[in-house]
Amino acid sequence: MSSRGRGRGRMTASEPVGSGYGSESEVPPAVDVEEQDPISEEDTVSQAMLRVLQQVARASRGNGARKSVSERFRSNGAEVFRGVSGTAPNGAEYWLEGVERIMDDLDCAPEEKLKGAVSLLRDEAYRWWLTVKQGVPADRLDWDYFKEKFEGKYVGASYLDAQRKAFLNLVQGNKSIAEYEAEFVRLSQYAKGIVVTDYERCVRFEDGLRDELRVLIAPQRERDFTVLVEKARIAEEVKRTVSENRGKNRNENKRSGGWSASFEDAQKRPRVGNTVHTPVPVAENQNCLCARYGRPHTGKCWGNSKTCFRCGSKAHLVKNCPRSTRGHGSSHGGNGSSQNQPRSQSGQGKVPIPKFKKRAVSAVRD
Repeated sequence: MSSRGRGRGRMTASEPVGSGYGSESEVPPAVDVEEQDPISEEDTVSQAMLRVLQQVARASRGNGARKSVSERFRSNGAEVFRGVSGTAPNGAEYWLEGVERIMDDLDCAPEEKLKGAVSLLRDEAYRWWLTVKQGVPADRLDWDYFKEKFEGKYVGASYLDAQRKAFLNLVQGNKSIAEYEAEFVRLSQYAKGIVVTDYERCVRFEDGLRDELRVLIAPQRERDFTVLVEKARIAEEVKRTVSENRGKNRNENKRSGGWSASFEDAQKRPRVGNTVHTPVPVAENQNCLCARYGRPHTGKCWGNSKTCFRCGSKAHLVKNCPRSTRGHGSSHGGNGSSQNQPRSQSGQGKVPIPKFKKRAVSAVRD
């Protein structure tokens, strides 16, 4: 027995099993507990802790899934809709867009979309939905059905038609490119069947540009909408810079007394109607055609004044002029022309009156 024990103690792991020791040889050699690897024990503990954490995570996900759809919507900023009378169509439209954005963020299932939207209805809006869904099969009650009925009730077909017409008639006008683009994008959602591709958007955007910008952009035939808008902005900035430089040049010309000074002088001249008349100095003794009688005479025309054509006095007319009598021509301080002229052959002693003065006298008498 002792020899057998010694032999069993000397057996190594390299000896094959069943080497002639009977039934005892089939038992694997005993391993000392103190010789076990400590790393294997740590792995076992780590695996156990990992299983516990996975169970906790599954439980938390289960609790999150059981959280109400309304709470999930409200926690993401969704607002309630009451549908009171007089609600503006664009207000209802903005609410609907906000709800759809939250649905996309939460990655809601189709049935969750309808539940979430209905949970936000209050007062008149909720009573409206209760009426709408009556008699509707359950398989038709989904988000698309709700959206269609909601738009028909609170947005209205007339509002949608008006927005579609506004898009078709949209032009830049006095708006900047940024303002025009924002309005174009906002209204294009009402004309989805009209502007489907980038090509159609670019063509319609070009048509609405101001002429001064369209002549610069249209020949390029850009059909990427983002690039087209950027080119339009650059062209707008260039036109603005050119206009500002022209204004600066005008101010510099005014300060230097250039052509603008001459223009200002012309503005100060007397106007008749829309024509500027520049007064031309005329010599006092220069003969010119009279605009009233069509005959040439010197000096100022007195045809429409109660003035003596001989001495210039306003106290009498030429027929009563003292200078016309004999011997009194020099007593009134005249220019002596009447003294040097010969007397009439008829002996009346009157100085002959020029023909154009006779015509003026007759006109005054008339």
